[in-house]
Amino acid sequence: MSLTDTTAQSLYPERSAPRPMTPEDLWAIPRVGTPRPAPDGVALIVPVTTYDTETNEGRTRLWHVDAASGATRPLTSPELSSGDPAVSPDGRRLAFTRKDAKGKAQVHVMPLDGGEAEKLTELPLGAFDPKWLPDSSGLVFAANLIRGHLSPDATAAELERREKDPVKAYVTEDRVYRYWDTWLTTGEVPHLFVIDLATREVRDLMPESTTWFDWNDPGGQYDIAPDGREIVYSGILLDRAKNDLLRAALFTVPLAGGAPVCLTPDHPSDDLKPRYAPDGRTIVYGMQHDPFFYADRVRVMAYDRAARTHRDLIEGWDFSPSHWTFAGDGTLFLEAEDRARTAIFRLSGSGAPQRIVQGGTIAGTRIAKGGRLFFQHQHLSAAPEIHTCSADGSGLARLTTFTEERMEAFATGEVREMTFEGAQGEKVQMFVLLPPGFREDTRYPLVMVIHGGPHGASADAFHFRWNGHAFGAPGYVVAMPNFQGSTGWGQDFAKRIQGGWGDLPYGDVMKAVDVMVATGWVDERKMAAAGGSYGGYMASWIEGHTDRFACIVNHAGVYNLLSQYASDVTQGRAQSMGGEPWDRIEGIDRYNPARAARGFRTPMLVLHGERDYRVPVTQGLECYGVLKAKGVQARLVYFPDENHWILKPRNSVFWYGEVHGWLKRWIG
Repeated sequence: MSLTDTTAQSLYPERSAPRPMTPEDLWAIPRVGTPRPAPDGVALIVPVTTYDTETNEGRTRLWHVDAASGATRPLTSPELSSGDPAVSPDGRRLAFTRKDAKGKAQVHVMPLDGGEAEKLTELPLGAFDPKWLPDSSGLVFAANLIRGHLSPDATAAELERREKDPVKAYVTEDRVYRYWDTWLTTGEVPHLFVIDLATREVRDLMPESTTWFDWNDPGGQYDIAPDGREIVYSGILLDRAKNDLLRAALFTVPLAGGAPVCLTPDHPSDDLKPRYAPDGRTIVYGMQHDPFFYADRVRVMAYDRAARTHRDLIEGWDFSPSHWTFAGDGTLFLEAEDRARTAIFRLSGSGAPQRIVQGGTIAGTRIAKGGRLFFQHQHLSAAPEIHTCSADGSGLARLTTFTEERMEAFATGEVREMTFEGAQGEKVQMFVLLPPGFREDTRYPLVMVIHGGPHGASADAFHFRWNGHAFGAPGYVVAMPNFQGSTGWGQDFAKRIQGGWGDLPYGDVMKAVDVMVATGWVDERKMAAAGGSYGGYMASWIEGHTDRFACIVNHAGVYNLLSQYASDVTQGRAQSMGGEPWDRIEGIDRYNPARAARGFRTPMLVLHGERDYRVPVTQGLECYGVLKAKGVQARLVYFPDENHWILKPRNSVFWYGEVHGWLKRWIG
């Protein structure tokens, strides 16, 4: 395929307004969460978060949404942040969490038709993810306790002791001792509790457990059997016999009390998000096979509770679903990434799942009585809102308009989608965002945005941290290629770059540059590359291997593959990076940006957070130090209070200001 064979199509039109988007707009847009329908399907509960840049904080309010008209009314106060809504099976009450004076979320319950909320818990580390028992008599919820102090009172006493102790040292002999921005040595582990609403009795269902839930998303990791007699959950284990191999397994525990039983003791990798079928006979869950490849395809498995057997429910399906939920008749609905989108699939009986909703990005699908689906939907030019459709995908409609007023305040350019021949001779997909007021006869500066992962994607989604329209608002064309290694194009496409991070992805990114130059839309003298995490790795790799860019933006980027062993999880490093420091080190060196410093000459902006344990801050500091020592123009932006992501409103606005300032300086 030559450059003249490149295909392109218009995806979303330009939206006119008196001014372009600003970073402040991203924090003014309400952030709509995933819906929780009432059992009768007449209404749903939607969490909506708004941010105050003056106080530098966000608050979440729960809204009642009429399922037919979309009419809304608030259920909780704007002064107090609430979340985790769950409607009782009898449709009369709403359970949710609300932050107390110490900032800890506690479980509350209130009448769904209005009234005062009642606080049910007072736990030292808060509570999360409440679910109703099938007969509406009580609630199950999760709460963290401290290892060695596995009761609420003991945990509270230990927290008080730690507060008074002048020594704050962390000590460990574990391989995995911190994650993302949290030290695991402090001992917090989740337990499941049940509360009887008639007696207010609270019982710990797993009093001796020391397993973790998923660290990225601890909510949604358990389910209650339809008869209310058993709970299944996914818990993270460290296999000491296998060098602290990290994996998640399935466990069941009786609601009446008893020791947890592991259902998957011999599985090789993660078992995720278990869900009981409506008839209670099976548990459906996700299973991965490769513990050293975090993007390994998720297989949809079914556990027969009577026969105690496991089977692959959809053999040969190459999609990797992230969410699944049952309708009352046993139909299974799945969300899966598909070529930079997330679609809804329907599985009923045998055969492959049918795609029923596609386009944009979908999350949090829920089914109400009668089979109607409710879910969060967004795309590159539209912030998340709640949408609905029938069980066969017909009647797709937007239901809510929480973001409409704020979105209409600014302009966004046209979005086009392109495909081109990548470095291995097959099609590579790319989104191109044009600036507002774009003219075909004018050449613009180009910003090449490189996604992280590397096993992720630049999705058809309205990204609040790395928003394509925000990058392009000053008058830049923005290109977002999904190079080889990206997810959503099958297992092989994602896995083929293992051991060669700087090979095929770099070739695809540079071919994307050629494609953009060939359009005639961009000024080849004014091109920038910007990436975060793995995208920051690629920014450093580009720094040492080409001078085609006028400047580079490197956020939280991997710079030195050897010192990246200070990362939180090192499992799978040899497979992803080509070797270990003690074995096949030449494989690591082959694609190590630090080994290419001789070629550094492009001006680079380096941004990093101190609390980034995934890509430790020393990666950014080392890169910056080498650039300055070599005499290359460089600027460092260091956030002492941020992790791998920039999450605080004012820090985010400042971050965009630095990025836009750097781009203006070199390509503006």
